[in-house]
Amino acid sequence: MTNADSQTPTRHRRIVMLMIFVCVAITFLDRSNISLVAPVMGKDLGIDPWHMGLILSGFSWSYALFQIPSGWLVDHIRPRYFYPVILILWSLATVCLGIVGTFIGLFLLRLLIGALEAPSYPINNQVVTSWFPDRERAGAIGFYTSAQFIGLAFLQPLLLILETTHGWRAVFFTTGFGGLAWGFVWWLFYRNPRESRANKAELDLIESGGGLVDLGSGSKQKRPFSWNDLLTVVQYRKLWGVYIGQFAVTTCQWFFLTWFPTYLITYRHLSVLKTPLYVALPFIAAFVGVQLSGYLSDRMLRSGLGLGWARKTPIIVGLLLSATILGANYVDSPELVIAFMSLAFFGNGMASIGWSLISHIAPRHLIGLTGGTFNCISNISGISTPLVFGFLAQQGYIALGFVYIAVIAVMGALSYIFVIGKVERVE
Repeated sequence: MTNADSQTPTRHRRIVMLMIFVCVAITFLDRSNISLVAPVMGKDLGIDPWHMGLILSGFSWSYALFQIPSGWLVDHIRPRYFYPVILILWSLATVCLGIVGTFIGLFLLRLLIGALEAPSYPINNQVVTSWFPDRERAGAIGFYTSAQFIGLAFLQPLLLILETTHGWRAVFFTTGFGGLAWGFVWWLFYRNPRESRANKAELDLIESGGGLVDLGSGSKQKRPFSWNDLLTVVQYRKLWGVYIGQFAVTTCQWFFLTWFPTYLITYRHLSVLKTPLYVALPFIAAFVGVQLSGYLSDRMLRSGLGLGWARKTPIIVGLLLSATILGANYVDSPELVIAFMSLAFFGNGMASIGWSLISHIAPRHLIGLTGGTFNCISNISGISTPLVFGFLAQQGYIALGFVYIAVIAVMGALSYIFVIGKVERVE
C-alpha cells in the first residue's frame, strides 16, 4: 500500500451500498411479484379474494415468525455466506411458484419464501452498520431502502407486460432466476471491511465515525443463545417505540406490495395496458421520499441538530403524510386516485429509514437480534394488511381498508413522538 493510499480513504463502502441495493430490489420483487399476477392467476385457478388474501399474507406469517431466530443467526454467520445461501434458496422457491397450480401449493411456497427472506434485512443492517460511519448511515439506509420502491416502479410495469405476453407463470420464472444469479455474485464479491479492498484510511474513517468494522467478521468469540438477550431487546420502552412506529410504516407498504394492483384493476376498473404506468407512479414517489429523507436526516445531523431530531423528524412527517391515502376514498378520477396514492407512498418512503434508529440504539452485541425483533413486530402488518383488505373486499367494503391504514399511520407517528425518547444506544 502506498503512502497516498494510506492518506486518502477509498470508497469501497459505496460499492457495498450498491450491492445491498440490488439485494433489496430482488427481495421486494420476490415478495410482491404475486400481487401483480393475482387478478389473472386467481381467475385462472379459481381462487376467490379471501383465499387470495391468505396466499398474499402467507409470506408474512413465516417472515415475521422467523425474524427473531434469523436475527440471532445473523449475529453468528458471516454475511458473505449467509446472504447468498438464503437468496439462492428463496429464488428457487420463487421459480416453483410458476409450476404449482393449487391454493395449498401456492400458500406453502409463500410460507417458505417468507422464512428464507427473514434474515435479509437484519443482514443489510449489519452490513451497513459495519461499513458506514454514523453521519453517512441514514443516507446509506435510505439509498438501499429506495431499491424496494425504484425497483418495483420500473420493473413491475415490465413484469405486467411480461404477464400479458407470456402468462403469469413467466413472472415467477424471470424473478426467480434473476435472484439465483445474484446470489452467486454476492458470494464472489462481498467481503467484510477488514478483508476487503478498502484501505486503512477508509477503515479508520468508518471506525472513528461510529461504524463497527468488525461486526459480522467472525473475529470475535460468538455468544451462545441466551434468553436474557431476548429479554433485553423486548424490555426497553425506547425499542418498543421504534417497533410500533415501523409496524405503522410497513402497514402502508404491504397494501402496495399486495392489494394495490388488484385494487386498480378490479375495483377501479383500469385496463391492464394503462395500469403499468399507474402502478409505477406511487413507487417513484416513494423512491423520492426515501432518498429525500435519508439526505435530510444526515444533513440535519451534520449541521449540529441532535440525533433524535435528525432521525425522527423525517419519519414522523412521513407517517402523517401516509395517512393521506384516505383521500382516495373521496375521488372518482383515476388520476386523482393515483395522486393520493403517490402522496401517501411518498410519505411512506420518508418514514422508511427506521433501520437507522436500530443502528443507533440496539445493544452493540445484539444488532442482529434487535433488527430481527424490529422486523418481526413490524412485519406482523404483512399478515394483517392483506387479510384486512381480503376480508373487506369479500364483503364489498374495501374503502374501509384505507381508514385502517390512516389510523395506524397516525399511531406510528405518535409512537415516535411520545414513546422513543432520547436516541441513544441501549447498553
